Amino acid sequence: MSDLFPTPSPADWRVLAEKALKDRPLESLVHLDADGLAVRPLYAAATGVTPISAPRPSDAAGRAWDVRALIEGDDPAEVNAAALADLEGGAASILLKGAVLADSEPLSRALDGVALELAAAGLDAGLDGPEAANALAVAAKGSPRARLMFHMDPLSAFAEAGVAPRAIEEHLTLAANTAARHAGAYPEASFFLASGRVVHEAGGSIGQELGFAAANGVALIRAALAAGMSAEQALKGTVLGVSLDQEYFDGLAKVRALRLIWRSIGKAFGAETPAVIEARSSRRMLSARDPWPNLLRLTAAGFAGAVGGADAVVLDGLSRANGRSDAFARRQARNTQAVLMEEAHLGRVDDPAAGSWFLDARTRDLAEAGWAEFQRIEGEGGLIVALRTGDVQDRVAAARAEREAALAAGAVQLVGVTKFVDPDPRPAPFEAEPRLPRLSGGDACDPLIPIRFAGPFETEAWEAAR
Repeated sequence: MSDLFPTPSPADWRVLAEKALKDRPLESLVHLDADGLAVRPLYAAATGVTPISAPRPSDAAGRAWDVRALIEGDDPAEVNAAALADLEGGAASILLKGAVLADSEPLSRALDGVALELAAAGLDAGLDGPEAANALAVAAKGSPRARLMFHMDPLSAFAEAGVAPRAIEEHLTLAANTAARHAGAYPEASFFLASGRVVHEAGGSIGQELGFAAANGVALIRAALAAGMSAEQALKGTVLGVSLDQEYFDGLAKVRALRLIWRSIGKAFGAETPAVIEARSSRRMLSARDPWPNLLRLTAAGFAGAVGGADAVVLDGLSRANGRSDAFARRQARNTQAVLMEEAHLGRVDDPAAGSWFLDARTRDLAEAGWAEFQRIEGEGGLIVALRTGDVQDRVAAARAEREAALAAGAVQLVGVTKFVDPDPRPAPFEAEPRLPRLSGGDACDPLIPIRFAGPFETEAWEAAR
């Protein structure tokens, strides 16, 4: 058999590649990403790739991953109807955001009929996380089996807003004390969300996002230890958050890399616990003028989360660049994951990327880049200091500028925005998003403002169409 089908060597490939390239050098096939990492045209055993195993450790009610629905709303009755519809339509858990989190009374009405022992409920409350956590604890009525996700993430909220009502150290301490107070009553709960999404949405690189998530997690764990929680409680009570865009190979490698980084953090605290990763679809990748190609982008993001081994995947609606997702958009987001899970069977294999020379090498490279950024932040005095000095923001701005320049030069394309543009796009329904009052008070930093890479091109297209 080996005589009939000989295995080509890298040298054989090089000869054919140089012939195909003609006058171009072989090095022209090597791509450098925003972290300065080389993506090579060929990976093989001869390149010395170390095999990596980073499987998803959990399941969601017998399914491969948790289909998590994001519901943004202010009216308790409307949020309740949406939550029940999402859970009946295939979601395994829900994530709530909006004015319903302000107090236990509207939150209890929003969760009416939701069996919290079966369907986990989480919060996206920003700097009001501790108050929302207290409201959720009341709404759960002391059930020890309630699957609550408090998702307190004060450092991400501070970084995005650029301001906080009090010193950010106080917000961090308040979050930790809140977690310690509820840990005994709700043993099934998770308390913190150590996310790097704010960096991604501001245009940062993958290494910067992973490093921010790691530094965020360490800051939360240290605060939890100071509040009296054990290292194991703090680590088990922390969910890691990342964003996934349409670049699915990088997305799935990012999820696997974060799992490797968390192993190292657990060892440092002497309590190794499996990473629990919530992957949310990127908003910086979405188009507003023509929302329908977003279905392809969101599917790619869901694919990356599923194959990369995320424990939970949250997909936005296709029209989220224009406003909150309506019932149609949320149903499309649910159905996208249902197809990936029930028809494509992406969860049937543990860590399906394992054994791919390229994906194992990319995972290792991204993990090392994320760890280097984490060490850089720690060397600058920790995440709070690095945000106040603007060191994190400066690095993110450089990565964003590099990506914007590539888009402007045509080296990178956005389907439906810079290439294959529909001259007469059809709108998609969405719900208006209220303007929130700007915070003020005791602390400030340069904000990591969310962007959309399609924005400048859509403005040009709209102006040309007038």
